[in-house]
Amino acid sequence: MPNLMQEHPGWIATPTGFARVMRSGATTWHLTWESATGVLDVSPAREAQLGDPPPFVDVVDPKAAAELFSPLGVALAAAGPVARVRNCDLWDAIGTAINRQVVTAGQARATHQLFCTTFGEQVLTPAGVMFLFPSAERVAELADGDFDGLGMKFKRPILRAAADAYLANKTTWVELAPAELVAALRRVYRVGPWTAGAAAADWSNDFTQYPYYDMAVRHWARSAAPGLDWPDTDATFGPLWRSEAGDHLSALTLLTLAQGGARVTSEP
Repeated sequence: MPNLMQEHPGWIATPTGFARVMRSGATTWHLTWESATGVLDVSPAREAQLGDPPPFVDVVDPKAAAELFSPLGVALAAAGPVARVRNCDLWDAIGTAINRQVVTAGQARATHQLFCTTFGEQVLTPAGVMFLFPSAERVAELADGDFDGLGMKFKRPILRAAADAYLANKTTWVELAPAELVAALRRVYRVGPWTAGAAAADWSNDFTQYPYYDMAVRHWARSAAPGLDWPDTDATFGPLWRSEAGDHLSALTLLTLAQGGARVTSEP
């Protein structure tokens, strides 16, 4: 039975597991994960629109990474396979990555949920009312005070620039390969390599694009294999991680992040 990776702040805890709502085209989907059984249910929260595919789930087997960075690989293999739902709403992936800039995971989750409940669309589900990330159109029309009142003054110009760029380029962006999407996002005002890579990874589940040098990967690698002498900086950790991971960079990075992202309340 795989573990569910829920590092995305759209996942909320329920009495029996976790739940999330997600856009795919014109359809809104309701996802529920039952922790006891490991069953993921994906169903339209409203009538599904023709041609809108449901969210896709990738299951990453840790066996290929078992011998990497031993004993890290051994610890990842012992934890078992990880299921991760691709974010089929590219705008949500971009906006969420922006909200995660320069803050802790806990702060990003709190801000994300406040932003969604204040300005996002309500969705009635069997688990109660849930909220989508505010659409790009909604973000583009928000006043300065709307952001500032939520403590998001710093994110205001970035989210506005990204919303405008997304609305102008979305039909092109959704067709890009992950690396091409990173390059396109880097051209948006104040969207740097971390934000672009995190958004592309969320959208595609290709974690070779994720900023694997960052503190979160280092933290969970050290937590899973504390006996290894891990480099302490982005500049020293990144090249080592990339070199040792080889063809398994995406799997190794995702599985390592899942050590924290599969426990919603325990991120660094």
